[in-house]
Amino acid sequence: MARPTPRARTLSQNFLADRATAERVARLAAPDRGRPPLLLEVGAGDGALTEPLARRSRELHAYEIDPRLVPGLRARFAHRPHVHVVAGDFLTARPPRTPFAVAGNVPFSRTAAIVDWCLSAPGLTDATLITQLEYARKRTGDYGRWTLLTVLTWPRHEWRLVGRVGRHRFRPAPRVDAGILRIERRPAPLLTGAARRGWADLVELGFSGVGGSLHASLRRAHPRRRVDAAFRAARLDPGTLVGEVAPDRWLRLHEELTA
Repeated sequence: MARPTPRARTLSQNFLADRATAERVARLAAPDRGRPPLLLEVGAGDGALTEPLARRSRELHAYEIDPRLVPGLRARFAHRPHVHVVAGDFLTARPPRTPFAVAGNVPFSRTAAIVDWCLSAPGLTDATLITQLEYARKRTGDYGRWTLLTVLTWPRHEWRLVGRVGRHRFRPAPRVDAGILRIERRPAPLLTGAARRGWADLVELGFSGVGGSLHASLRRAHPRRRVDAAFRAARLDPGTLVGEVAPDRWLRLHEELTA
């Protein structure tokens, strides 16, 4: 296995060194061989994840930002015409217009930007990302708390933590463990049109912190009696902290307050 280059360390790359984890991620990203028709890999590195992804995909575009690693990747997959090693930053890529999926062992320092790229891509069907465990737990409610980004995008995307990866399964080993994060675009959004815009307004108001609590924040835009009724319908105590409100409860709040 190739040793990490100084540039790789600068790019906060920790190469996956565990074959079982690579196989698991590949199965999640492409549960049926040849599906999805197009798969993009973020940060191919030395090809540990690229190998099982190549076996399960119909067309694979493997992005690698470190120019020192690109020749080795191209030589390794030269006999597989459906694998295209792309030299460059994944974040500068234009999202395909056709349906596609994303998979990758994500540099921890670039996780937020890569997730934003995925969420903004209309053709994305799903993303299977190895991220810092804390990030994956925060985004999926695994701490019993939910973030603004997760709740805001919930009508269109479902977030799930589907596995954990010990830090010693990487080279060099990071300081913390990793998690396997799945972001799946729903076949049909839970909200559309004006309802979706109203959802964004409601959630952003709730997370604004103005008023000192979620209940107080929502009262800035809605009569107290309606907020009280919405909290009862959602089975929420008025003292519930905003981060403790799960997306399904937010959906009930939205339903009651926009009826």
